Amino acid sequence: MSFFVCKNCGFGSASWYGKCPDCGQWNTLVEKIDFSPNAKNKNQKEFLKKITITPLKSIKTQSKKRIKTSLFELDRVLGGGFLPGEVILLTGEPGIGKSTLILQALKDINTLYISGEESGEQVKNRADRLNINLDNFLFSNDTQIEGIIETAVEIKDKIQVLVIDSIQTVYSKDVQGAASGVNQLKETTKMLVNFAKKNNIVVIIIGHITKEGEIAGPKTLEHFVDAVLNFEGEKISNYRLIRSSKNRFGSTDEIGIFEMTQQGLKEIDNPLVFLESEKINQPGKAIVGVSEGKRPLFFEIQTLTVPSILPVPRRVVKGLDYNKVLLLLAVVRKNLNYSLDNYDIYVNVIGGVSVKSTSADLGLIASLISSFKNKPLPSSSLFIGEVGLLGEVRKVYFEEKVINEAQRLGFKKIFSSQNIKNVKDLMSFI
Repeated sequence: MSFFVCKNCGFGSASWYGKCPDCGQWNTLVEKIDFSPNAKNKNQKEFLKKITITPLKSIKTQSKKRIKTSLFELDRVLGGGFLPGEVILLTGEPGIGKSTLILQALKDINTLYISGEESGEQVKNRADRLNINLDNFLFSNDTQIEGIIETAVEIKDKIQVLVIDSIQTVYSKDVQGAASGVNQLKETTKMLVNFAKKNNIVVIIIGHITKEGEIAGPKTLEHFVDAVLNFEGEKISNYRLIRSSKNRFGSTDEIGIFEMTQQGLKEIDNPLVFLESEKINQPGKAIVGVSEGKRPLFFEIQTLTVPSILPVPRRVVKGLDYNKVLLLLAVVRKNLNYSLDNYDIYVNVIGGVSVKSTSADLGLIASLISSFKNKPLPSSSLFIGEVGLLGEVRKVYFEEKVINEAQRLGFKKIFSSQNIKNVKDLMSFI
């Protein structure tokens, strides 16, 4: 018995179609043999194999020593460095600095670098510009996964890390379809995962993201790997953030901060790096304190409200979740009776970074009220707190630690759940 599978998206069907019902591509369904127990194959017994069962408590475990990189900020996000056999998916927009990050992080680690997008000359020119010693790097432009793994196995005693740049350019000779197709991506990633686990080699897979910020290709790649790192930031900004959305061997709360310079990525440990050096009070500006993992950070939120001439007022948000901003606007309308329906509202986080913590809720509302009333917030003030639908201000993760750090850095007035119970309480300060 056979069935048909789309080599582009993986859609399965009992009958053949000229056009795939799922992805809409033509002539992509290919015939496959059904190896399920109910299938009537000629040599069914040859395809069926019982699994091996082992008591879990009898399995011996070994404590693996982490491999430190040359970037402390990256080690912080990983949980202390690489673990042998770990598979990491690194994503980011084109030109954001992923290759620069890899070269700087692995300069002291024996690495096999596979590039399907750049030539060896291009990679070497970048390394020379960054003044990186390439003694620990081996390079190849070959992108057939079988050849890559066979070669890596032969030299496994000479390398600690295998880099694939990028997974969309790698293909398997046994899988039909283009290199960036769904089946190719899934099968090549599976083979890389099996290689990493069997040989205790760290595998770093670089993946592109789409214009919407999603990983190009199937999201199922995230399920195969041990960690997913997102390298983000605006190209027009010097600052870059690295976050972990999945980490089997560490926390997903930590964040790494870099500044892109002519000499490469520079690590940042100053919590005030995203604030202007001269503190000037202006309407619509609020400073918020958030906790990213174990480190407090401070960001500036600017909000501009202007009367609208459009039938539907504009809502432009940069650096915060758009839907969360709309939710907080509704909270303000309900609890403060502000008529915002005739105003264009623009929200921006300075520095070209994104703030994902709910700690910024109170600061956003404060900056909105300040802009609406055209009145600056109190000088040297800081806002920390999550705001609920009923307007209540809630305590956030590591609030005391952020407050202590803010006091050490000279913030005079700190508004949090300790002294602000409802957004209505802000009116007495603005």
